[in-house]
Amino acid sequence: MLKKRVLIVGGGFGGVKSAITLSRDPRLDITLLSERKNFRFYPTLYRTATGGISSESSIPLKSIFEDRPVDLRIGKAIHLNKEAKTITTADGDKFHYDFLVLSLGVVTNYFGIKGLEEYSFGIKSLEEANRLKRHLHKQLIDERRPDLNYVIVGGGPTGIELAGALAQYIHKIMRCHDIRNRPIHIDLVEAAPRLMSRMPVAMSHKIADRLRSLGVKLELGKTVEGEGADSLVISGKTITSHTVVWTAGVTNNPFFSENGFDITNHGKVAVDQYLQSAPDVFVIGDNANTPFSGTAQTALYDAHFISKNLIRHVEGKYPLPYIPKSPIYVTPAGPYWAAVLWGKIQFYGLIGWAMHQAAEFRGFHDLLKLLPASEQWVKEFEQEDNCPVCAASPNN
Repeated sequence: MLKKRVLIVGGGFGGVKSAITLSRDPRLDITLLSERKNFRFYPTLYRTATGGISSESSIPLKSIFEDRPVDLRIGKAIHLNKEAKTITTADGDKFHYDFLVLSLGVVTNYFGIKGLEEYSFGIKSLEEANRLKRHLHKQLIDERRPDLNYVIVGGGPTGIELAGALAQYIHKIMRCHDIRNRPIHIDLVEAAPRLMSRMPVAMSHKIADRLRSLGVKLELGKTVEGEGADSLVISGKTITSHTVVWTAGVTNNPFFSENGFDITNHGKVAVDQYLQSAPDVFVIGDNANTPFSGTAQTALYDAHFISKNLIRHVEGKYPLPYIPKSPIYVTPAGPYWAAVLWGKIQFYGLIGWAMHQAAEFRGFHDLLKLLPASEQWVKEFEQEDNCPVCAASPNN
């Protein structure tokens, strides 16, 4: 029997999970095309930026697929020919498929705000997280005092997670280098009138109270108007800072608009009840216009869904329609504290943190077998500093 060729483009949660699941069926020939050699575990990047070990947030794709029948290829997809059923990369490589799964993730959107791309920091990749970590360290060592203000823009999960962890890391660097302890000013800027504006109001207020208890100043209902080398302007007010972290905006991968996909008003790809955007072309995760796109849980759920339907196709069965599933929202804010929304139930504090830990382990185990997943999970408790003083310090 001639195997059906499944080409998966994207090495994130949706793409990797699709490849793992489909590779178990010997009737399918699986190729994963990824722009990067490593899988990014986005939920832990804020920890990497605040002293955590880099390998906690980055897993070599080779190690994920080393004992699985998946043809792993590295390259950037730039052109789709739906008639010929081919994908062409920036290097000119051409891949043929019978079924195509697109899970490309999103890219940073600065909304055309002057100076942001040039001066702000980000934590959407391992490189960005490590760049921010190096900056935090260098600024403290060079000036022997904290920045006048550390400004985080974006009141979503990433901004909240970073705001909750940042002060602890800055204090640690100061201790290691015998820098006199001074107050640390952290501002969290959000254009909406409350944090996590899509979540219940009670959850927004609980998280806001938690951040304020950690000394974070909330600038709610304020919009960023521009950034310079040493300041940020929000709603006409200038904040002096050399450390502005932009977590506020993302947009769909440009591959879709460049290849003529139908883009909805939400900026996502229009898909049918089977997550198809065209015959034999499936779009999943952050890229698809589904009710809960934008979370790792949804990307994993979508991967499971389309994998099941592709196997049903091979067996000559009709596909099943997509039924959206609400994810469990888990947002840590500082040490041993997290907010959890599970359906209509909310948890806060230490029990939320325990659920956060369990969710992270489950995320690793979705991609790795039990032992390597456990080894990856415990990396949360490891620290990484390129600075020999910090590495040798008893305060580390």
